[in-house]
Amino acid sequence: MKKGDKVLVTGGTGYIGSHTVVELQQKGFDVIIADNFSNSSESVIDSIEKITGKRPVFEFTELCEREQTQSLFKKHKDLKAVIHFAAFKAVGESVENPLLYYKNNIFSLVNVLEAMKEIEIPNLVFSSSCTVYGQPDKLPVDENTPLQKSSSPYGETKQMSEKIISDTVKATFLNSISLRYFNPTGAHDSAMIGELPIEKPNNLVPFITQTAVGKRDELQVFGGDYNTPDGTCIRDYIHVVDLAKAHLIALERLMDNKNKSKNEIFNLGTGIGYSVLDTIHSFERVSGEKLNYKIVQRRPGDVEKIYADTTYANKELNWKAERDLDNMMLTAWKWELALNQKTNTPA
Repeated sequence: MKKGDKVLVTGGTGYIGSHTVVELQQKGFDVIIADNFSNSSESVIDSIEKITGKRPVFEFTELCEREQTQSLFKKHKDLKAVIHFAAFKAVGESVENPLLYYKNNIFSLVNVLEAMKEIEIPNLVFSSSCTVYGQPDKLPVDENTPLQKSSSPYGETKQMSEKIISDTVKATFLNSISLRYFNPTGAHDSAMIGELPIEKPNNLVPFITQTAVGKRDELQVFGGDYNTPDGTCIRDYIHVVDLAKAHLIALERLMDNKNKSKNEIFNLGTGIGYSVLDTIHSFERVSGEKLNYKIVQRRPGDVEKIYADTTYANKELNWKAERDLDNMMLTAWKWELALNQKTNTPA
């Protein structure tokens, strides 16, 4: 890669996308963001500019619409790579509205791949997920762990997407890296970007911070009778900045032709499983706030426990998650406080 290489980031105003755009711009890439603000805000572009001193090019695009996607790619024919984040991502919502997820997540990927093929853009980094593993028979999971039936339509769309990419790569000039990440959380140290659910949060940590700041009356913990030490689900939480840095490394690996096969897959996590109650207690410790929470019945689609074996990514990408759970909770809390101050400050 060289300074000024152009990269398209779909879903680049979203949570993980925005943090990745920051890393890319700080490394000297020229970034084009394609998004439709379905779960993000235009103000994120201003925040990226404030952090990096450079404003990314923005293209409002409905990637599920083939013509719009083709038009986007024809406008930016000199792209060197695509990082594809754009997708709906809430497990619970996908159970309630599966067709929404199948249409959005699959159609957009197919349209992007078709456009990449037509314009001859060779490199794709794909945002995959640990949900492809379903509820694995043994832990931790590595990249060779057999994929079980997914427990949610969201997980199914990620399994299907990986298969679509694998088949496409075999039949074309395309090269890809799929990053299966576990549970992203935390926020940028500047507290200028972070996780910003437009409606009621589906993920644990924004629900924690919104409860602590008074936006929510109570935090519901879904299930207290799982086969885990404290009865609550176990997840491998990873700081979003660690995750963003891994996308940069994966991109450079493809662009410098250092990939060892045309379709590589890496787990991204810390390798440590934390329960929901562990996470709550970490937040209470770093914030000094006492959370009002209640254990309620299980939520459909939730996996009992999962955490990563990240040995392959550690060795092959020379990447390792650096931040611990307390840092994740602290940066998420600072982001929530900054948001709250902005909301309550008179114009």
